[in-house]
Amino acid sequence: MTEDEAGPSPFAIERVSVIIPCLNAAATLGAQLEALSRQTWQGDIEVLVADNGSTDGSAELAESRRDRLPGLRSLHAANRKGPAHARNVAAAAATGDVLLFCDADDEVAEGWIDGLVPELERHEAAASRHEIERLNGEQARRLHGDPAQQYGLCSYTNPPFLDHAGGCGLGIRRHVFECLGGFDEEYVALEDTDLCWRLQLGGYSLVFAPEAIVHVRFPATLADAFRQAARYGRYNVYIYTRYRTRGMPRLRALPGLLRLGSLLLRSPQLLSRSARGRWIWLAGWRLGRLWGCLRYLTFAL
Repeated sequence: MTEDEAGPSPFAIERVSVIIPCLNAAATLGAQLEALSRQTWQGDIEVLVADNGSTDGSAELAESRRDRLPGLRSLHAANRKGPAHARNVAAAAATGDVLLFCDADDEVAEGWIDGLVPELERHEAAASRHEIERLNGEQARRLHGDPAQQYGLCSYTNPPFLDHAGGCGLGIRRHVFECLGGFDEEYVALEDTDLCWRLQLGGYSLVFAPEAIVHVRFPATLADAFRQAARYGRYNVYIYTRYRTRGMPRLRALPGLLRLGSLLLRSPQLLSRSARGRWIWLAGWRLGRLWGCLRYLTFAL
């Protein structure tokens, strides 16, 4: 049987580079590094912590864990703010066959690398499964709802477009990442969505890796949740302006205005302890989108 008849040979992975962007994460980074020290994958593992300008001792904490993670390096990545820049700095220093991205405030489960590697041997990129019970209380879970990445890739619905995945648990072959030019540093949020879309539009495959589990952590306070939602809302408008010429459908004005009006009509939910958090998150999202419309001179509610 010829190679063409047998199909393409699997991509050989001997070394992985785990990349963690970090900004003032001393309270949670240690747990993530401890989780990485428990990985059972038998190949070579290097861990790159890209410090984006921390002032709380995060970089020093990373250095103190080198006895548990011999392949650990702490990198200076404060020349430009944002996780996209920090990830790109670490990716440029990486030596692995694949890049595995995770965040400093989450925790990868045991067997996380083992769950990603087989998928990356067959596909150019793979996304981890998100789990929310371990690191979040009932209020935080109620505020955010079910994780979009618990059962498969995330669907983009406003307007409908390509599937995508969060950067916390995304794996990609290093040469493919380099061909794509890495993360677009113009994004302060949704840089992972943008990378996933460019990847697929470039003809590469993105799959879900259900055996690779990441315990994700939601913002701890309502104020943090509001700021996160507003940031997501703004950059959803920005990404809309970038992909309108690449096949993304146009948003109609009336549904967006109705959604904004519906939120205002439900403002009495602020008086309900159980419903208040979700309303605040949605208010941040809608206000972020409104600000994005003004900032990028488009209508995308």
